[in-house]
Amino acid sequence: MEVIRTLDQLIGQLKGSPSKRIAIAAGHDPHSIIAAARAAKEDIANVILVGDKGRIEALCIENGIDVHVFQIVDEKDDVKAGTIARDMVRDGSADVLMKGLIGTEKYMHLILDKEKGLLSKGNVLTHLTVLEIPAFQKTHGKLLFVSDVAIIPAPDLPTKIKIVEYAVEGARSFGIDKPKVAILAASEKVSDKMPATMDAAIIAKMGERGQIKGAIIDGPLALDVALSPDACRIKELTSSVNGDADVLIFPNIESGNVFYKAATLLAGGRLAAAVVGTTAPCVLTSRADSEESKFYSIALGCRLAKSQ
Repeated sequence: MEVIRTLDQLIGQLKGSPSKRIAIAAGHDPHSIIAAARAAKEDIANVILVGDKGRIEALCIENGIDVHVFQIVDEKDDVKAGTIARDMVRDGSADVLMKGLIGTEKYMHLILDKEKGLLSKGNVLTHLTVLEIPAFQKTHGKLLFVSDVAIIPAPDLPTKIKIVEYAVEGARSFGIDKPKVAILAASEKVSDKMPATMDAAIIAKMGERGQIKGAIIDGPLALDVALSPDACRIKELTSSVNGDADVLIFPNIESGNVFYKAATLLAGGRLAAAVVGTTAPCVLTSRADSEESKFYSIALGCRLAKSQ
């Protein structure tokens, strides 16, 4: 499989494959409808809108969208609509779940429901973001996978291991045979005064010994040596990642969230994001996310569904 190096290349590859089915919970949301219509038009997803049919039809007319590109399940109540969409994914009638006009707390509650949710016992719910950053494209010519930037505030060691495994699986679904994973900290030196460095060293050793398979893992690494071969040379650091990371694993949500927002707001990055660790990918976008980001997130969900 050819390595996917840009988000537009992801779209191109999906166009050549059978479309996945995405169920949008409370689909009477204008931004989700516009992104979903584009996904349906470009033949990367079959879209099921579970929501208020009257509002969906009105929004389609308002935005010049052919309502017939969607399958609509009429349900005005957002929680009931979310439950129907979740259950469609659970029983195999859909491959990807997406949040529409339903509150994030309600959406996550449906996913995490112990009896009918989408999180299997022993798994961890986490967030995977794929970034296309112009400067990184210029120097490295590829996408950057980052985790976790949105869900887990302070992951412990077992949780970080799961985050690494999911991120590696995501990168491999883009055709990267052995993703280079950087476990980030503020320094390359291991110190008991900085617990993140201790966790990073353990995970790196697990990767070296094959306890985490399918990846090249090093840590602790500061951001500069994770992404710049020149920084490694100047610091005289020998690293298996050597400034060429495919995946960045953050020590906590603060560092991850600040990085991803800086990458998009200040560095002009484009993104796709999904919740992983679940039995099927779940697209969770922010109200502030652009329609383009939602479109690419739908595409990411479809790609990850193909790898499961």
